[in-house]
Amino acid sequence: MKHLKHVSALSGATALLVLSTVPAAAAPTPPAPDAPRPTLTAKASVSSVRVAEEFRITGESHDMPTGTRVTLQQKQGAQWVSLPASVNTTPRGTYNMRVVLGLEGRNALRMTGGEAISPVVQVTVLP
Repeated sequence: MKHLKHVSALSGATALLVLSTVPAAAAPTPPAPDAPRPTLTAKASVSSVRVAEEFRITGESHDMPTGTRVTLQQKQGAQWVSLPASVNTTPRGTYNMRVVLGLEGRNALRMTGGEAISPVVQVTVLP
């Protein structure tokens, strides 16, 4: 089973390598310099919760297609880690996500998607 996980990770790295070595002529055209950049907002429904208590993160997307997938990230040490929590934006460009955290202490959270990253929101998780 470990061998299959290794092969899967290697396949992903290979695909990334292939994508990054595509000739410039075949690469997608970058947006015009005056095109608006996609943005995301994020707001937590609470500033603190107990372990395993549900809260919500809501926000809006701007200059993104309807249905853009947005994903919750949590800062763990110096790294931003994508959590298994994603939703699609609505036709109005909003999103509403239920969240349950198990990491006690102050949690830095943000949303990513559509080439945008939201400002960081802080939620303290109490024992």
